[in-house]
Amino acid sequence: MDNFIILALPLIFILHSVHISSASVVSTGNFNKDFFVTWSPNHVNTSADGRERSLELDQESGTGFASNDMFLFGQIDMPIKLVPGYSAGTVVAFYLTSDQPNHDEIDFEFLGNVSGQPYILQTNVFADGFDNREERIYLWFDPTKDFHTYSILWNLHQIVFMVDFVPIRTYRNYADKGVAYPRWQPMSIKVSLWDGSTWATRGGKDKVDWSKGPFRTSLRNYQIDACVWKGNARFCRGESLTNWWHKERFRSLSQTQRRWFKWVRKYHLIYDYCQDNKRFENNLPKECSLAKY
Repeated sequence: MDNFIILALPLIFILHSVHISSASVVSTGNFNKDFFVTWSPNHVNTSADGRERSLELDQESGTGFASNDMFLFGQIDMPIKLVPGYSAGTVVAFYLTSDQPNHDEIDFEFLGNVSGQPYILQTNVFADGFDNREERIYLWFDPTKDFHTYSILWNLHQIVFMVDFVPIRTYRNYADKGVAYPRWQPMSIKVSLWDGSTWATRGGKDKVDWSKGPFRTSLRNYQIDACVWKGNARFCRGESLTNWWHKERFRSLSQTQRRWFKWVRKYHLIYDYCQDNKRFENNLPKECSLAKY
């Protein structure tokens, strides 16, 4: 099955590229033009052409950056190569956030590990200020050896988390059933590298070993294909040639995507809040009983 996955991944990328080529692309990857450093600029290194950037964590500080624009719906693809070797305690975060009191947020968090143990990819969704929607998977490759693309598709109907365009998680819009969904607040794109020793690896048992630092992660050739927020929600919420992500074909997973999704859930899922009855005292969130696609 794994060999089939590897052979079929290029086809998924080709299918993805077909619809991207006809869309209005906000940016194809100059970090200097599209982002600003939010903290510790001396821990950020960017190539001369602006297309590749590395972040560094040492005992002095981590670092991060954020987009100049805010967005309401779209797709963001971020190729990342994670911290190699001993990375326990480190957290690389790629996420969207509205930074409001009752904020919305869509998270990828990459949790480091001791040498020889796999990275954990944690995803989470905040809606109207509430989270507690964590899921965790092991990846089917070593994310420290090369760049892999981590994507967020966000539209009026669903949020899809993708790894190399394979859907690993969905969060559907069930607002009509009383489930909070990010649909009104524009969000900025943020990336950071920081010390999560208190919780990230085995619940905080394995911490950052500073003698093995500095720790570096790299990003390159990202793509932002999203509605830039200019104060008019109706413009971003409307279906149009530019807002391709709202079209009917993106309202749910395709049949092919559903097969990949089931494969990830069967072989790589290690934690799902919707299966954690103890945590929620046998009162799971409402969306847990609703369809994933």
